[in-house]
Amino acid sequence: MEDIWVRIESWMQDNAPRVLKSLQSGASETQIIEFEDFLSITLPEDIRSSYRIHNGQSRNGCGLINGREFLSLERIKDEWQIWKELLDDGDFNDEDEEDVGSNPVAGVRNLWWNEFWIPLTYDGAGNHDCIDLDPDVGGTVGQIIAMWHDDADRSITAPSFRAWLKQYADDLESGQLIFSRKYNGIVRQDDI
Repeated sequence: MEDIWVRIESWMQDNAPRVLKSLQSGASETQIIEFEDFLSITLPEDIRSSYRIHNGQSRNGCGLINGREFLSLERIKDEWQIWKELLDDGDFNDEDEEDVGSNPVAGVRNLWWNEFWIPLTYDGAGNHDCIDLDPDVGGTVGQIIAMWHDDADRSITAPSFRAWLKQYADDLESGQLIFSRKYNGIVRQDDI
């Protein structure tokens, strides 16, 4: 993970120093354990390793990943709690008390939201990249999925956090991602 973060930081130093400044220092082992206990989960080692390097971004920073905030452990808890309250309140049930499903790709459970989908990014409108700790048959524990609050599609964006972050570094270095003042963050060049 260190090599991947060095690549990302190097690119940001040259192209997006404002975004680089928003990265927080790493979380302690105690913080990671407390976070896991709070959510009753165990994070895959690649995520634990990454959060030891950077505990997300400051909340008011520029968008790091496709214009989205890279969530700190505290911010993950905030966003997770919002979804958990909606789940517990029955907001994802229809009139027949069956879970409201989604339109997932193979390997992702057919649920609107799953308490084992842990948000990693936030776009300010309820949409996330999540680590999936409860995949369906054919999926992989730790895969990264896209979860939109108002769209039933659920896709797998990477087979693991390491692969997801490495692809991000590759996209930065290849020029597919750029810093946009208009969007106040790093976005796909094709999207602007």
